[in-house]
Amino acid sequence: MKVLITGGAGFIGSHLTTRHLGMGDHVAIIDNLSTSTIDNIQHLAEHPNCICHVDDILNADIMRELISDCDLIYHLAAAVGVEYVLENPLQTLTTNIKGTEIVLELANEQKKRVVLASTSEIYGKKNGHVPFREDSDRILGPTTVVRWSYSTTKAVDELLALAYWREKRLPTVIVRPFNVIGPRQTGRYGMVVPRFIKQAMLGDPITVYDDGEQRRCFTYIEDAIDGLVALAASGKAAGEVFNLGSNFESSIKDLAHKIKTMTGSDSEITFIPFSQTQGRNGLYEDLVYRAPDLQKIRDAVGYDPKVDLDEALGLIIEDFKK
Repeated sequence: MKVLITGGAGFIGSHLTTRHLGMGDHVAIIDNLSTSTIDNIQHLAEHPNCICHVDDILNADIMRELISDCDLIYHLAAAVGVEYVLENPLQTLTTNIKGTEIVLELANEQKKRVVLASTSEIYGKKNGHVPFREDSDRILGPTTVVRWSYSTTKAVDELLALAYWREKRLPTVIVRPFNVIGPRQTGRYGMVVPRFIKQAMLGDPITVYDDGEQRRCFTYIEDAIDGLVALAASGKAAGEVFNLGSNFESSIKDLAHKIKTMTGSDSEITFIPFSQTQGRNGLYEDLVYRAPDLQKIRDAVGYDPKVDLDEALGLIIEDFKK
């Protein structure tokens, strides 16, 4: 099979590329390297079945060429990360909405299957301690808070994909990842696990925002890739939305203590109000609770995440040591 992965040099994209190459597929990557690095796929430089295009998904000419030569598209390219979104609100809107429009329009010309990566941020400020179902209501904050621009763009992406399925019968599958972690993930744009591990291993203060009582469910990258590949291959997934995550839950404060212990670090754990960091000028809000209901993806493809948080952190820490 010929697979196209937009954002293929990113954290998830690079692991997905490796998986498909291991399955004997041919993989084409397009990535503008704005929030990723070519180092993520350097180990694939000589692979005969992999080619990387350093270009932008907004370039419709190259996208038409790449889509015409593939059987399956994973659309992962997006402006991501809290810090990036806060600093680049216009680029976030353009990349996430216009980029997806281009992918879907060109895919529809030849009815190529599309797996669209959305986000758990779709659920917005729905902070009740109940796992989020795919049909849960979304409660977003005001447009004056920049954080909500990201989840809004991904909601538009989902609506576009569903519209192409309903009106054009373009086979689209929408996936909402929940806090995927693993080797090659960077803390540069606010991702909490690599940021904490780097701080701990350097002996720097481990900086926890607010009181650290925010709770997240962390998904190891190999489990997430299992889910993506299974959904891409499923004949029953078209036109559907799926949570992709785990139920391995932790508060951010407990995560900091766990990483400090596992790395043997002497770092101090410090608590910083949002007003002094990402919350500056009222541009940011955080969510108290975010956990997925996984029944739908289990029923569809037998998805069963196996790597718990302790094992995942151990694997990531060992990778950092390298």
